[in-house]
Amino acid sequence: MSAAPSFDAVLFDLDGTLIDSAPDLGAAADKMRTDRGMEAFPLDRYRPMAGSGARGMLGVAFGMTPDHPDFPTLREEFFVNYEQAMTVRTRAFDGVPEMLAQLQGWGIRWGVVTNKSVRFAAPLTAAMPLFATSGALVCGDTTPFSKPHPEPLLEAARRLGVAPQRCLFVGDDERDVMAGRAAGMRTVAAVYGYLGDRADTTQWEADASIDSPGALLTLIESANSDGALFKSALKA
Repeated sequence: MSAAPSFDAVLFDLDGTLIDSAPDLGAAADKMRTDRGMEAFPLDRYRPMAGSGARGMLGVAFGMTPDHPDFPTLREEFFVNYEQAMTVRTRAFDGVPEMLAQLQGWGIRWGVVTNKSVRFAAPLTAAMPLFATSGALVCGDTTPFSKPHPEPLLEAARRLGVAPQRCLFVGDDERDVMAGRAAGMRTVAAVYGYLGDRADTTQWEADASIDSPGALLTLIESANSDGALFKSALKA
């Protein structure tokens, strides 16, 4: 492939977009069940809610919502379990390394904007060679706001030295699309990700959607060749 990039940077959500962390997240929550003598749940029970972090995992494991009086205590127990085994089963989605390499070949910078706190996101990404070429990591507590607020995306654009209008944001949650649109970026829904419970991605109003990481390259190349997919970005 060759291209004259329509975008200077692509920003990505982390869990469910670049990496499949559901096995480690689910295991951390399920250990809480088995430690209490409860039956183990299969990973498929946890996977759809992996993008919701402790809230999602404790909701699956115990049917617990954040307003439960025991939620803070169990959340910290979950955090400790997860912190001790963040990279045991976590892997990049198939096609992600090749996709990132092609972006670099086109001269397009990339970075990560996640609602995961720096407590977990920093050591996790540092432990995975995949992120050695990332130009920015903005976590849920890097700025006073988290997605769907646009500030984390704007901070990532500043760190990359790229105008927001020249950025593309890719994520597997409606909050990603909302944040990207509010930041003035083009948005892509990663429908191969976790998506949440009964998510209808057609209602997210993303500029495009992809069913695999490699499909992002086709989108960008198509935009470069005829501008049909991201016309407003091409005018920036």
